[in-house]
Amino acid sequence: MEKYGTDKPDLRKDKNNPNELALGFIVDFPLFGKEDGHLTPEHHMFTAPKPDQIDLLDTTPEKVISTSYDMVLNGYEMASGSIRIHQPELQQKILDIIGIDRAEAEQKFGHMLEAFKYGAPPHGGIAPGIDRFMMILQNEPNIREVIAFPKTNKGRDPMMGSPREVDSNTLNELGLELRKKK
Repeated sequence: MEKYGTDKPDLRKDKNNPNELALGFIVDFPLFGKEDGHLTPEHHMFTAPKPDQIDLLDTTPEKVISTSYDMVLNGYEMASGSIRIHQPELQQKILDIIGIDRAEAEQKFGHMLEAFKYGAPPHGGIAPGIDRFMMILQNEPNIREVIAFPKTNKGRDPMMGSPREVDSNTLNELGLELRKKK
């Protein structure tokens, strides 16, 4: 951010040459951001902090660096991922920091916290955006040009006719009720 002003820098030497590809791997993202004066996960609440910074969670959590990473190509995020927390105490500490107390954590994530007690291995991953990669390779200005069933800029899918109203039988079966906005 300090050097390029963005976490998706375009590293090409000549940005006017569309055939140049410049790949970058971005690391050392902050674990937390601030929203309305409260700490919030920068990537997601299951992202592990760097192992040598776990002690900072007790004193200066806003300075902790995450084990998340992005791959960028010509200024576009091509893939994003992280190493996940796999220790129940560390996960609860992160949840406490972002304002999810033990009772709420147990209700929402109890199954996961319980599983961690039995020795879940470290795990992580990365999710590639193949459609973005194809957009760049094809010199297309918009990702919708390379997606088989693109959505409009308003989130509509003209091929599927969605979103559309759900019939009352389906709503009843699911125990749902729709209310019109006033």
